[in-house]
Parts: sequence; structure tokens; C-alpha cells
Amino acid sequence: MQRTRIQAILIDQGHQLGPSASLQVAGWVKTIRSQKQITFFEINDGSCLGNLQIITEKPPSNLSTGASVCVQGYLVPSLGKNQSIDLQATKIQVLGESDPATYPLQKKRHSFEFLRTIAHLRPRTNTQGAVLRLRSQMAWATHLFFQQRGFLYIQTPILTASDCEGGGDLFHVTTLAAGRLSGEVFFQRQAFLTVSGQLEAETIASALSDVYTFGPTFRAENSNTSRHLAEFWMIEPEMAFQDLHGMIDVAESYVKACIHHAFTHCEEDLAFFDQLIEPGLIRRLRLVLETPCAKVTYTEAIEILLSSKQAFTFPISWGIDLQSEHERFLAESYFQKPVVITDYPAPIKAFYMRANDDDKTVAAMDFLVPKVGELIGGSQREERLFFLEQKMKALHLPLETYDWYLDLRRFGTVPHAGFGVGFERLLLFITGLDNIRDVIPYPRYPGHIAP
Repeated sequence: MQRTRIQAILIDQGHQLGPSASLQVAGWVKTIRSQKQITFFEINDGSCLGNLQIITEKPPSNLSTGASVCVQGYLVPSLGKNQSIDLQATKIQVLGESDPATYPLQKKRHSFEFLRTIAHLRPRTNTQGAVLRLRSQMAWATHLFFQQRGFLYIQTPILTASDCEGGGDLFHVTTLAAGRLSGEVFFQRQAFLTVSGQLEAETIASALSDVYTFGPTFRAENSNTSRHLAEFWMIEPEMAFQDLHGMIDVAESYVKACIHHAFTHCEEDLAFFDQLIEPGLIRRLRLVLETPCAKVTYTEAIEILLSSKQAFTFPISWGIDLQSEHERFLAESYFQKPVVITDYPAPIKAFYMRANDDDKTVAAMDFLVPKVGELIGGSQREERLFFLEQKMKALHLPLETYDWYLDLRRFGTVPHAGFGVGFERLLLFITGLDNIRDVIPYPRYPGHIAP
């Protein structure tokens, strides 16, 4: 008999009742409640938030919370308040026992801090189950958005010899050779874990126009904030024959497409987040869908922050890199919706960003959202060889290391632009959760890599 997913049972309004419509389900036991002659227990197979209640008069002696079971039976009208149907069991098989004395996920609220210590079991909780279902749908929504617009999905290297951001926060890849750590034995040069697939994506966009990459990136930044991870996922589209403003339109459309997809495919999980994680979440997301984002220059943003009279921890002045508190004030308090900030001072941005005519700023943008701050960062790339070489020399970047990158400007250069979306930050924004460590299955951050 083929197993029926619990989601299909709970969603299907045309289910047949009674012994003539036998079916088989499987899952993990969430709760057990025994009365004198009957036992109720709920199971979940991860396909949805809701549990399916099982009714039996003869439960197996080794049935316990956390055990995996396979149940055959038929649907009956429920006498309970929280569900419309139950499964009357005719056969119950315990596939994997669970010791109730040591199983850590008993029926109670657990702190997110505790759940991070048992990352191998926390997907069984309601919150993590909802996060992972949403994460899957947002990944699918990402591919749908770009594929439907003619972008090509490409794969860029995880191992690299180039520092895309120029900040030096790189994981150095080494091999164990002759009893000592050596970073130059295998590749005959230094190798690092990538911080971005952008530079490689530019090479392919220089031949195929619109491309995107979606994969893991790594930052060796000793940061323990609620918005940073050492390993995280990035969506990075790169568009040839595109300028800054056209790129901003794509970025805003992408965020709205993801939210719309969540409303369409994750309604139950969004309602859960709205009820238990961030009351008002659905209203906030609908506002993003229904209104255009605000747009200001960096200079205008600084003026807003200076005139706000807010007691910021980090002082405000033209030329500073905006901190999270500044970004969130602009998005949450001042504009109360997403805001795009453009034209940042050149010294605080990466070498590849196109210089503006004022010789002070670059054609960069940050897409800020309430609750998170910076969600997307992007720029029009510097397509002019002379300007790019001068910027790299000023930053003491070795031109020979980036000679392949400079070739893109020597042979058929074109205006082009792109951005990067922190996938986990997107999930923070849509779920309403507070810590980025709770929207990735296995968070890696300073001092933590297990399991």
C-alpha cells in the first residue's frame, strides 16, 4: 500500500471516510494521550505544520514520543476541536523506538538557543519544520523568478584565488603535507573559500548576458551578531547591458516575487510565524507587496539620520559605512518599508564598483528592509579598463592576479550590473525570526561548527 503524505490528507477536502477507504501513513509521534479504553496520538511526517491524530484501542507497548511509526487505517470524523478528521488505526508498526526518558523534544516550548545545541533533531520542531519548508519554497521561487526572465543558472567555484570584496576576511584552504600545514602545495598558489561568485559570474555574463548563481559562500569574519554566519547562501544575478537603475528594478521585483510565492505556497507556515514569532508579520509583508520601495541617495540618508536626533551607538557623518542600527532606523522608523540607498562613498565600497562623475561616489546600492537592515547589496560594475586599473592600484591589489578579470574590459566590454542577496537574511525577513542561526539547518559561526 502506498504511503499517503499527511499534508495531502489534511488539505484534501474530498477525502473518503470509513473502512472502505483504507490508507497508510508514516511519521514521527508528537504527542500521546491515553484514556481508559482508547489512546490518541498525533504524528507528523514533515509535509505540513498540522499533525494527524490517530485513534487506537491497542497501542503498541513501545509507542512513545519521538518514535517513528507506520499506521494503516481509515478516516473518521473527529470529535476533537483542532481537527476535522482522525485516522482510526487498524494496524500500527513501530519502525524506530524512542526512549522517552532521554528524548529531548518533549511537548513543551524550547528556547531557540537550546535547539541550536541539537541541530540534528530540531527540524522535528514546529518552528524549524516551518522554516525548512519555507526555505525550500524560497529556493524554488528564486529559480522560477530568474528562469522566467531568461536568466541562465550557472555554477561558480567554491575554491578561488581571488578576494572579491577586497576585505581579506577569507578562509585559507590548506592541505596537510609533510606533517605541516601548507596552503600552496596542491594548487601551487594560495587558495580560499569563496566570499562571492560575482567575479566569475561576470565572465559568463560577458558572453551570455543575464546569468545568476545560487550557492554557499564563506566569510572568515569574527562576528557573533544575529545577522552574520561564517557559511551562508547567496543569490547573485549578473546582467550585461544593464545599469544601476535597471538592476534596482530587478532586485525589487525579486523580493516581491518571493513574498508572493510565500503567500501562495506557504500560507499555513506564514500564519504560524504571524501568530507565534512576529505578530503583524503578514501585514508587514503585504505592505511590501502593495507599495513601491523608497529610494534615496547615501547623502540624503545621512541627512535623514543626522536630523533624526536619535542616540545612535555609532556616530553619523558623511563617509561612514552605515551600521545595522542606521539601516533599521531608515527602513523601520523613517520610511516604514523597504528603502534603496544609492551612490555610496567610493572608499567604503568594493574596487569593482563604477565611479560616478562626482569622483566621490560609486554606482552602488543597498536594499534595506525592516527587521533585517541590508538584504541586498549591488552595483553597476566598472566597465572602463583605465578606471578599474587605477582603482586597483590605489588599493594595492595585484593586477596580475586579476588579469583575467581585466580581460573582460579589454575585449568587448559592456555596461553591466549585479547584486547579491543573502538567502538567510531573506528568510529572516519573511519568517520574522530574530536570529540568522535559526533559518539555516546547520549554522556555522565563530566557535561553532558541530555537528
